Amino acid sequence: MANMKEEPKINNTEEKKGEKEQEINLQFHLYLTFFAIIYLGSYFLPGIVFMLYFFLVFKPFFLDINDFFSLFTDLRPLLALALMPLITISCYLLHLFFIGLLTRVLWRFTEWRCPTQDGIILRTVPSDTLNYYHIRSFLIKYGKNAFTKGMFPWLANWYFNFVGSCKIGKGTTIEEEIVADKYIDVGDNCYIGVNSAICSHAVEGIFGRIPYFEIKIGDNVTFAAFGIVGPGGDIKDNSYILPLSGFTKKQITKGNNYYFGLPARKIFTKKVMKYLKISEEDLEKNKNLKEINDREKNL
Repeated sequence: MANMKEEPKINNTEEKKGEKEQEINLQFHLYLTFFAIIYLGSYFLPGIVFMLYFFLVFKPFFLDINDFFSLFTDLRPLLALALMPLITISCYLLHLFFIGLLTRVLWRFTEWRCPTQDGIILRTVPSDTLNYYHIRSFLIKYGKNAFTKGMFPWLANWYFNFVGSCKIGKGTTIEEEIVADKYIDVGDNCYIGVNSAICSHAVEGIFGRIPYFEIKIGDNVTFAAFGIVGPGGDIKDNSYILPLSGFTKKQITKGNNYYFGLPARKIFTKKVMKYLKISEEDLEKNKNLKEINDREKNL
């Protein structure tokens, strides 16, 4: 059965006794500055390389050729045309690399000014913790969309690890989902299904606070579609989470089991059979087939 930790006290805000709610400084000038650095900086060198190739090689040796038949008989137009897709893809990959590099630099700067840590951030009291929480949330978004919705979505794991917002192990696949972009630690050989929400933070508008705790997911965890893990969740090794399951804040599993429901809880063999609509006869057939396959392998 999954268990839960106690809700920790507020430990990373600058709340003072008797302090009234204040208007939060959203610092839009910082958001615009950081976005301009990442967006324009990531296109600068790839753009130069692409334009140099286009005007110095592709245009004179292919576009400006007047003889149509020479395009297919002369070596230079053929090479210029053949290299165009390679140059385009190379510039695109260089663009992605600079997105990661610039985001990493800015991310490290914010961590140096105000390190990320577990705790509850008050939304009604201005503080460095609140400001840098919003800044880091903004920083990671452009790169996340550029990678997950781009030509090479499998490079998203490299992006998060390189920036330092997450730790994602080898062989792990994270499908397109709502969050899962910062303060999570996912082990090796895991699968996080479509439209899941691995959410290290939760905005509680009623209470005016943001619980912000690292999520830890062990090795060989299979997380089906439409599942949720709340802040501080700890999913142990070899856990199998069925669709439409949700883990509340600070919930921990023991691993090596199937989990389902809200809040998610361990389910036993009969419940798994009922959920998957498998009968005792089906299990017996599967057992017999396994024995036959084992005998054939030994022959």
